[in-house]
Amino acid sequence: MSRPSPTHRIAIDTGGTFTDCVWVERGRVRMLKVFSTPVDPSQAIADAVAKISARSRIVLLHGTTVGTNTLLQRKGARVALITTAGFEDMIEIGRQARPKLYDFFFDRVEPLVPSELRFGIDERTDAEGQILNRPSLQELESLAAKVAETKPEAIAISLLFCFANPANERAVAQALMKLGAPLSTSHQILPEFREYERTSTVVVNAYLQPVMQRYLKSLDRRLRDAASQVRRHSNIFVMQSSGGITALDTAVREPVRTVLSGPAGGVVGAAATARRSGLEQIISFDMGGTSTDVALVDREAHASSQSEVAGLPVGVPMLDIHTVGAGGGSIARFDAAGALRVGPESAGADPGPICYGKGVLPTVTDAHLILGRLQPHCFLGGEFQLDLERTRPVVKQWLGKQHSDLSLEQFAAGVIRVVNSNMEKALRVVSIERGHDPRRFALVAFGGAGGLHACELAQALGIPRVVVPALPGALSAFGILVSDVVKDYSRTVLWRVADKIPFARLEKEFAQLSQSAQRDFRTEGWAGAIREQRSVDLRYRGQGYELNIPLRRSLLADFHAAHARRYGYSHADREVELVTLRLRATLKSPQGRIGAGPIRADSPRAAARPTRRDSLSRQERLPVIFSGKKFPTAIYRRDQLAIGKRHSGPAVITEYSATTVVPPGMRFWLDDAGSLLVKVR
Repeated sequence: MSRPSPTHRIAIDTGGTFTDCVWVERGRVRMLKVFSTPVDPSQAIADAVAKISARSRIVLLHGTTVGTNTLLQRKGARVALITTAGFEDMIEIGRQARPKLYDFFFDRVEPLVPSELRFGIDERTDAEGQILNRPSLQELESLAAKVAETKPEAIAISLLFCFANPANERAVAQALMKLGAPLSTSHQILPEFREYERTSTVVVNAYLQPVMQRYLKSLDRRLRDAASQVRRHSNIFVMQSSGGITALDTAVREPVRTVLSGPAGGVVGAAATARRSGLEQIISFDMGGTSTDVALVDREAHASSQSEVAGLPVGVPMLDIHTVGAGGGSIARFDAAGALRVGPESAGADPGPICYGKGVLPTVTDAHLILGRLQPHCFLGGEFQLDLERTRPVVKQWLGKQHSDLSLEQFAAGVIRVVNSNMEKALRVVSIERGHDPRRFALVAFGGAGGLHACELAQALGIPRVVVPALPGALSAFGILVSDVVKDYSRTVLWRVADKIPFARLEKEFAQLSQSAQRDFRTEGWAGAIREQRSVDLRYRGQGYELNIPLRRSLLADFHAAHARRYGYSHADREVELVTLRLRATLKSPQGRIGAGPIRADSPRAAARPTRRDSLSRQERLPVIFSGKKFPTAIYRRDQLAIGKRHSGPAVITEYSATTVVPPGMRFWLDDAGSLLVKVR
C-alpha cells in the first residue's frame, strides 16, 4: 500500500512587483519570491507552486489584488442595477459630499453603472419590514425583458428596506435568474440600512464577480492541470479583507470581500509576530513595490464596516487599512513648479526600477542603491544583482534632461525625504488623527522596502521601537498562512433604548445569525469548533454614525465610555439606538500555532551557492549616506546576528526578502522570537 502524499499549505500574496510564497517544510518556514506577471497573475503563482512542490497535495491560500486593480482601472463587468422605482439615481447622487470643497475643477467618481443600465421596479417595503407593494408577475416579466435587452454581464439588486424583509428582493432575483448573469442581492451581501452604501457595495460585488470568477476559475484550472501531470490534488482558498480566509466558491460569489485581501494578510501577520515579541499595541507598516499600507492594532486588529475603495463606499467588514501610493518602485519626477515628487506612479514589475536592468525612470529603490543603503549583491539572497553601474549614468542623464543641478546623492536623498513625508502622513492618519498617541506603539515594518524607511519614520513620529519580523518581505503571505477561517454576518435592527438593553431580543436575533454561520461552515465542509464574536453598533438618538461595541452585560456603559474616548464627551442620560448587530464566526487555522512559537525561516536556496556577501566579514564597513553625510556602516547578514547581542547603528542588515537600515545613534538586536528590534530613542 502506497503512503499518502503529504499536504503543502502554501500562502501566496500577489503584489505589483513580486509574488510572495510562504509554506512550512519539516518544521521550518520557507519562502520564495518571484516576479509578478501583471497580464496574468496566475502564471507567476503556477510557476511558484511548481518550484515549491512536485508531488504533494496543495492547499493554496491566496491573497489577490485582482479586485483592487479591477476597481482602480475600471475594467470590471457591465452591470445592470435593479432598485426601487424612483431611486435609480441613488448611486450617482450619493451623499453629495465634496472631498475637495473649494476645488472647482474636482471630478467626482463616476458610478459603476451608467444611467441606461439602471432599472426601477414598482415595489415598497417599510422600515418595519411590512410589504406595502409587491411587484406583479407581469411587472417582473417586463423588467426581465428590459434587462435582457441591455446584455448585462452581471446584475445587482438593491431594494429599499430589504434588510427588514427580503421577500420583494427575492422575487426580483427569481425573475432575473433565467437571464443567466451572476446575481448580487443586497439582503445576502449587506443586510444593513443606509441605502446608498448598501447599493454601492452590491454594485461593486456585481462589477467584480465575472472578473474574479474568470481569474479564480482559471487559476484553479491551471493548478489542477499541473497537478494531474504529477498525480496530485489542489484546493484554493482566498484571503478576505476582514482578515480571514474563505472558500473559493464564496470568493467567487462575493468578491467584494476580497478587495484588500493582500494588505489584510499583512496586518494579521504583523499582529501575530508582534505578539511573539510581547507587543500588543503596534502600527503595521507594509511598504512594497507599488504602495504602502498602514494600520493600527490595539491588542487586536479591528475591522471597519465603513470603508472606501477607489472612491466607492464598501460596507462589508474590512481591516482598517490606509493605503498611499508610495513603494520601492514609485517614480520620482519634478512637477511644473520644479518641486520633487515621488509616486503614486510606479515602475511595477515591468520595466521596474532602473537597477533591475530595463527601467529608465528613477525610483525609490534606485535612490537607496545610490545612497549605499541597498547592497547590489545582497538582493534576494544574491539570486538577483542590482545594477549600480547602469543606475548612476541613467539617473544622471535623466537629471540633465530635467535641467537639475542636483548631484546624484542629493537627488537620491531628496527622493527618500519626499517619500518618507508621504508615508508619515499615512501613519498620522491611523494614529494621531484617530486619537492614538504613537509613542505608546511599536512600528512593525515589513514588505520588501519597509525596513529601509521604518527607523526614520519612527524617529519623526516619536515611536520608541521598530520591529522587523522574520520574513519581512513576505509577511503578508505569512499572515495569510496563519489566518483563521472567518465569516461575518450583520443585520440592522434600529432599536431605541433608554436605560435597559433588551438582551432577550438580542439573543434571539444573534441566534439567527449564528444559525446562518453554522450552516455556511457546514456547506463549505469546514470542521471544528466555531468561535463567535458578537458586537453591536450603537449611537445616541439623532446621531448619524455609530460606534461598534462588543456585546456584554455592560453594553450601555461601554458605549458611553467609548464615545467619551473617541469624541471627548458622553451623555449617560440620553436615549441610545441599537443600530446593527454583527457576528464574526471564526474557525482556527491549523497553521495558527506557527504564529505563537519561534519562527525559523529559510529561503528556498538558503544553503545553496554562497554569495559574494558570504565571503565578507560581518565587521566590514562600507560608506552609506545619512542626512547628506557618508558614514562607515556595518553590513550584517541577518542570519549571522546572535540572539540578544546588541549592536549600534549605522548598520545595514540584509536578508533574502528585505533590507533594514539602522541610522546612526540607534541600537538593535534580535530577540528570542527571531524579530529584529530597533530602539529608536
